[in-house]
Amino acid sequence: MLRPSLLRPAPRQLTCLALALCALAPGCGRKAAPAAAQGPAPAVLVAPVVQKTVPVTNEFVARTDATATVDLVARVEGVLQQKSFEEGRRVRKNQVLYRIEPSQYEANRMSAQAKVAQSEAQLKKADQDVARYTPLAASHAIPQQDLDTALTSQLAAKADLQAARAALVQADLELSYCTIKAPFDGVIGHSLIDTGNLVGRGSATVLDTVSSLDPIKASFAVPEAGYLTVAKRRGEGISLDVQLVLADGSLYPRTGRVTFLDRAVDLKTGTFQVYCEFPNPEYLIRPNQFGRVRVVVDTAENALLVPQKAVLEEQGAKAVYVVGQDNKVTERMVTLGPSVGSEFVVKAGLQNGDRVIVEGQQKARPGMVVAPTEQPASAEPSGS
Repeated sequence: MLRPSLLRPAPRQLTCLALALCALAPGCGRKAAPAAAQGPAPAVLVAPVVQKTVPVTNEFVARTDATATVDLVARVEGVLQQKSFEEGRRVRKNQVLYRIEPSQYEANRMSAQAKVAQSEAQLKKADQDVARYTPLAASHAIPQQDLDTALTSQLAAKADLQAARAALVQADLELSYCTIKAPFDGVIGHSLIDTGNLVGRGSATVLDTVSSLDPIKASFAVPEAGYLTVAKRRGEGISLDVQLVLADGSLYPRTGRVTFLDRAVDLKTGTFQVYCEFPNPEYLIRPNQFGRVRVVVDTAENALLVPQKAVLEEQGAKAVYVVGQDNKVTERMVTLGPSVGSEFVVKAGLQNGDRVIVEGQQKARPGMVVAPTEQPASAEPSGS
């Protein structure tokens, strides 16, 4: 038999076994690890949902054009003698722009004046003959035929004088064509003919083009349904003011107005052409520029407005992240109406005063606590 001392482990062996078991046991011989520290709440920018009455606008692609455009033509034949303007600059009504060498037409006028003087003298002699022969024929001192001849000569002299005066008017007109003036205030383009060239031979020669730019006209096409809205408001006597967004995205500072609607709907496109005018005293807008016009088509009374930046697209639906009083995020599905400037009209899903996240949505999730910062009020009006 083995002795009990041989069956009992030695104290050193017990110590090693205890250490091994302690190492295998979880948490034995060491302090419990602290729970993972939660990070700071993500910072987001929020804006309140506001309620107010706003104009509802639609945007359409528009093209600008001059209210009047005139080609300057040489209506008489001659050498272009003078050009008195800077190309591409403003011109004033009746400002002299071109001169055609006038010598030939001045001579024609002098000849016509002489013909008028001659005809007036002939008529004066015919009048004297009639005045002298009339009493003599009445007393049978001369034959009646002499008076009849004098009367016929008088009629012929009147006709000659009338023809001479018409020739003088024509000569004056042709001489006036030698001086070409601006028909109205506007901008002149690039001259097509240099001085020293013969113009007007055989047909009228186009020299340049002048456009009236104040006011400037803009035209845009609207669908038939949109036309009905515009026509009804115009028929109700409502002034249809429009704004113009230029090609660089800036808003033209002056407001325009709808001037007239086209006669019929275009059968090819199903659209209706609408025309409007804008004040343009600085001539900033030129013909054939493209932009977008905003037309006020309705008024939304006490509408709830949410910034467009706050709206998220989720599988075809619209949603926003709302931050509650406890700074916890909730997701709301919303039904949107028309856009008003940088905001949407909200038909359902939000209430006045709700705070929605406009920046930092990618850092937020429903149920998460965030650190919101209020968005400063914009200086831009909602309806712009």
